[in-house]
Amino acid sequence: MKTKDELIDALLDLAFAEDIGDGDHTTLSTIPADAMGRSRLIIKEKGILAGIDIAEKVLHKVDPSIKMDVFVHDGAEVNPGDIAFTAEGPVRSLLVAERTMLNIMQRMSGVATMTRRYQDQLKGLHTKVLDTRKTTPGMRMLEKDAVRIGGGTNHRIGLFDMILIKDNHEDFAGGIAEAVERAKEYCKANGKEDLKIEVECRNLEDIRKVLEIGGVDRIMFDNFTPELTREAVALVDGKVETESSGGITFDTLRDYGETGVDYISVGALTHSVKGLDMSFKAF
Repeated sequence: MKTKDELIDALLDLAFAEDIGDGDHTTLSTIPADAMGRSRLIIKEKGILAGIDIAEKVLHKVDPSIKMDVFVHDGAEVNPGDIAFTAEGPVRSLLVAERTMLNIMQRMSGVATMTRRYQDQLKGLHTKVLDTRKTTPGMRMLEKDAVRIGGGTNHRIGLFDMILIKDNHEDFAGGIAEAVERAKEYCKANGKEDLKIEVECRNLEDIRKVLEIGGVDRIMFDNFTPELTREAVALVDGKVETESSGGITFDTLRDYGETGVDYISVGALTHSVKGLDMSFKAF
């Protein structure tokens, strides 16, 4: 399995391949090879900054000689006119790196901004906002980083680091009990005892079955109302972690948090995000 750094390197290789092709002919034709210059990242919209580390990776992948001076770090609140960092080096390299770096930083900062907004809606409660696998293909590691930077909590990274038995698994397996028992047997037989098991429940009866079977770490309440969620939390009574999912909006988030549920998963953190406006300008 590839490491996080290997996945990011592969993403950057693809990003540059689709952007540069056989060369940035505008830059090559207008900028002398020995020209040196400076650019600065200017924030144009209020939000939460994310992606400083990846910006450095992007710049140095194009040209290791580029020097960065960072003034604002990941997780900071930014406002229009703020300068996040400056970069100095060959002008051709700065221009080649510009769009890929901005695309990634704008996306990550948008995710962090959205996450901070949602987590702030739960202030005073123990409930945490979770992300999902509804991420941009190839950018999952970066978007999950952005969720953490924004104050949220990561759910599983992919299909490999947690067992999440959802409705389709239950239906194809012949029922919720069968699916849970098979998952437990699989973990034992394959040396995967460290994998946490979460089970999606569609009603209170499902929850009772899961609690009776035992051996799971978290129960997900799928498309429950806040009132039913409160009943479900009381039924679980702290025996395992609890999570609410499905149809939860920003306007209803607080209602769910006040039920006492441990986590609320929100796909919108990564699939319905507007990038934070910023620019990379010569000075």
